[in-house]
Amino acid sequence: MTQQWYALRSKPRKEDAIWRQLRSDGFEVFYPRLKVNPVNPRSRKIKPYFPGYMFVLIDLEETGVSRFQWMPHTLGLVSFGGEPAHVPDNLIVELRRRVLDHFASRGYRLVQPPLVEHLESLLTGTGRDLELQTFKVVDPLSGRMLGLRADTTPQVARIDAHLLNEPGVTRLCYAGSVLRTTPAGPGYTREVVQIGAELFGEPGIAGDREVVGLVLSSLAEAGLGALHLDLGHVGVYRALAAGAGLSGTAEDLDLSAALRAKDTPAVNDLTSRLPAAWRDALRALPGLYGPAREVLDEARSRLPDTPAIANALSALDAIAAGTAGAVDALHVDLADLTGYHYQNGAIFSVFTSGQTRALGNGGRYDGIGKAFGRARPAVGFSIYLRDLARLGEAVSPRAILAPARPDPALRRLVRQLRDAGEVVVQALPGEEEQAGDFVFDREIAQQNGNWSVVARTASPAK
Repeated sequence: MTQQWYALRSKPRKEDAIWRQLRSDGFEVFYPRLKVNPVNPRSRKIKPYFPGYMFVLIDLEETGVSRFQWMPHTLGLVSFGGEPAHVPDNLIVELRRRVLDHFASRGYRLVQPPLVEHLESLLTGTGRDLELQTFKVVDPLSGRMLGLRADTTPQVARIDAHLLNEPGVTRLCYAGSVLRTTPAGPGYTREVVQIGAELFGEPGIAGDREVVGLVLSSLAEAGLGALHLDLGHVGVYRALAAGAGLSGTAEDLDLSAALRAKDTPAVNDLTSRLPAAWRDALRALPGLYGPAREVLDEARSRLPDTPAIANALSALDAIAAGTAGAVDALHVDLADLTGYHYQNGAIFSVFTSGQTRALGNGGRYDGIGKAFGRARPAVGFSIYLRDLARLGEAVSPRAILAPARPDPALRRLVRQLRDAGEVVVQALPGEEEQAGDFVFDREIAQQNGNWSVVARTASPAK
């Protein structure tokens, strides 16, 4: 259940067809192309950067080699000695530490919910939506059903409601694996390593802005740039569904699923018998996607002027304004109903340039603790650590390389550096200078009888 990048060979001039098929099947593909000015006007104006090759991110155990051997126009996966490189575990550990430290610096306390719980605890409240995604086992000691968590947010909500039960605002964070019976889609795995933060007790837009700002700064702290933020608000659809008399009906579930899939024919069919004003507004939602300012202006002109819709659009305005300078691209998608069953406000997803899958997502889910006796305003997010780790060098930890000598002055300097939060690796006699995936950009060297940290330009003293 591990995703890796593989090189896929193409028949001549069939790269575009393969790329479109893979994208249609839900795979993440790296297929760089170059715009050219051919002498022959009939020649291709966009050509592959690597003719005959592209790269696909897959879990080969789940997908299977035959999937690509028999795919039209392909020549199969390229073999790299039979064992492709994978993301080292220590990159995950470094990312986890770096992001958790970032959370802590902003007042978010670490909680560690159990991986396995009694089933009734996991599937209480919003957890009911996860029943089909939850692995179930029988406890051999008690005979009761246990479940492996498929999401961490309901667990954190219970901690806030039962264990802490604090007045005012509570900030919590977590890191760990979740396991799901089925992957989210092609190219996904069933085990997901999540790290996230939850803010309880703040009902206003200030809470949304803090959490959106935190996910953006956390990704920047992990070494990522060129961030793209997609915003939505389930309150817009909820207001339209209520106005059309669909709330809580089977048609409500079908319509929300069709909007989420951008299935325009299905949306048109499901709204055909509604009053014209609500029908036209619901049919407009799939097209209300694009640059934030343009979409919000268009939404105000095309959607009914109800208090609920006006408040939702104003909230998106305020969140967008708070991201100035933190993102390279900002979009609004009013047909995005991710988490519709339990989220009730603004939602968001964060991408980085060149990636087709979100690195993290979240939103507002007020009342999540109601089933635990404490309905609190709440907003939070999750980041997917393995997706971050795939970006490689951007998250490689920096370290200082030091000699292993029984020198009291050297020991004091090493201790001071480690106390200050630096990673210092002392190279033992005969040890290679490389230590896993650390990038040694500095070293401790002796100059004029004194030990000091210098930029690393040569091998360390032995």
